[in-house]
Amino acid sequence: MAKEEALLEEEKSGNKFLWFIYVVVIPLLFAIVIALIVTTIAGINVFEKAKELGEKTHILSANNATNRSKADEDKIISLNAEIQNKDTQIENLQKQLDSGDNEKQQLLLEQKRLQQQIASLQKSQAQSTKDFKEIVSSYESMNPKNAAPIILQMKDENAVKILSKLSSEALASILEKMPADRAAKYTEMLGGSSN
Repeated sequence: MAKEEALLEEEKSGNKFLWFIYVVVIPLLFAIVIALIVTTIAGINVFEKAKELGEKTHILSANNATNRSKADEDKIISLNAEIQNKDTQIENLQKQLDSGDNEKQQLLLEQKRLQQQIASLQKSQAQSTKDFKEIVSSYESMNPKNAAPIILQMKDENAVKILSKLSSEALASILEKMPADRAAKYTEMLGGSSN
């Protein structure tokens, strides 16, 4: 029984294939032959037209390939130009960085020089202060009769500076030995400098 069913199935599948050939393939071939005859009578060579169409398609595909390769070349050129531009920017930034480092070094050297100058000036000022204190001390120890004429010979600023640092007793003794108008002037100046 199984054999009979298998044979029936084979017959049915064979029948389907024959049906496809009779219904689809033969009428299609018949239509193609009639179309060729009609076009030949009309003066159209179908094979030549097919060949031309094939060549056009080939040319179009070649043009597309050429256009694509040209577009790729343009893109490569554009990317190379961009790379060169970026390289130039990197070089410029490196130069700025180097010049910044040089400027930083110069500023550090200038800072050291200024610090040395400040230290030197502070030392000089300390020495001047020490010297000035010694001068004031020597005027305090001098006889007021001898100190007054010396102070009168000085510029007013220097005289007031020394007089302002003297003790009250020494100042009174020296002013006492000066002419009244100069003593009054120095007293006014001392009063103004203490404010």
